[in-house]
Amino acid sequence: MAPADTDSTKPASRRPYHHGDLRRAILTAALDVIAADGPAALSLRDLARRAGVSHAAPAHHFKDRTGLLTSIAAEGFGLLAATLREAPDLKEAGVRYVRFAREHPAHFQVMFTPGLLRADDLELTTARALAGDALRTSVSTVDPGGIDPRLAGVAAWSLAHGFATLLLGRNLDGPVGDKDPEEVFRTLTATLFR
Repeated sequence: MAPADTDSTKPASRRPYHHGDLRRAILTAALDVIAADGPAALSLRDLARRAGVSHAAPAHHFKDRTGLLTSIAAEGFGLLAATLREAPDLKEAGVRYVRFAREHPAHFQVMFTPGLLRADDLELTTARALAGDALRTSVSTVDPGGIDPRLAGVAAWSLAHGFATLLLGRNLDGPVGDKDPEEVFRTLTATLFR
């Protein structure tokens, strides 16, 4: 009887390496580190250790730390664009912006820290443009009351981004308390924009 043909007959050095989705594993580990300790704590060597791969393996997908952070920002802008496109109006776009920040705090933090990113990266610039287009589309659903529509967009973005940033920084713990932050934001926009 002939022995079964298995990979165990190959020398160990010839077995194909397979991690699964290493790129996703590194991104997920990086998001966990950033959410817990901020982007400054990020190390490709540490991420490789967490994924159980050689310290050089992440460089295959991201080249370096800046490449990894740029990929995180591009992914974040893509997710943000998708959530903004689902909003039926400007107020709900703002609510979805706040929700995105709460559900993706690591993405949010990296996306808006340009010094961490490769500004000319095609994936990043494309995703950022899609998110900007989605916001502009939401702004176009309201009458800006004689204000330049671009400035109305800046005002809407400033309100949602400022609220989300203050919320994530725990600067609104007192005023928001145990209320739903999205409902607080809806109330705030209804008060300011009657």
